[in-house]
Amino acid sequence: MPILDLYEHGDHRKNLAHFATLASLASVDGEINPKEKAVLDKFAFKLNITDEEIKEVMKKENKYPIDTPHSGEKRFKRLFEFFQIIFSDHYIDDDERKIVEKYAVGLGFDPKKASEIIDKSIAIFSGQIAFEDYHQLIKRECN
Repeated sequence: MPILDLYEHGDHRKNLAHFATLASLASVDGEINPKEKAVLDKFAFKLNITDEEIKEVMKKENKYPIDTPHSGEKRFKRLFEFFQIIFSDHYIDDDERKIVEKYAVGLGFDPKKASEIIDKSIAIFSGQIAFEDYHQLIKRECN
């Protein structure tokens, strides 16, 4: 077996574990609603997850661990994707917040820093961003 096959297999396992994490987030408040399902389907396509793998992941006894990327940017990307799935219904409840905090810590964020990042992310995703923060984000992107 060529080394490239092993690398691709490892990447697929990481994608599958990440998808399982997203599915867990979507189901934390009970059933996965149609909007959450649509976002999960988009992620399944993006992450190259098969229909069989989706069925396996959706079982209650999810066995996939959180994949902790080494890169800080990749950790933020994963956290961003968590918020995409959570806010697919335009709302985050207490259970979802608790689980995303666990995942943030699992991704390697310090618990206090994770809480701050989550507070800011909720403000951004819920459209409650302060003008100063908005202005900084726009200025940074336009320079």
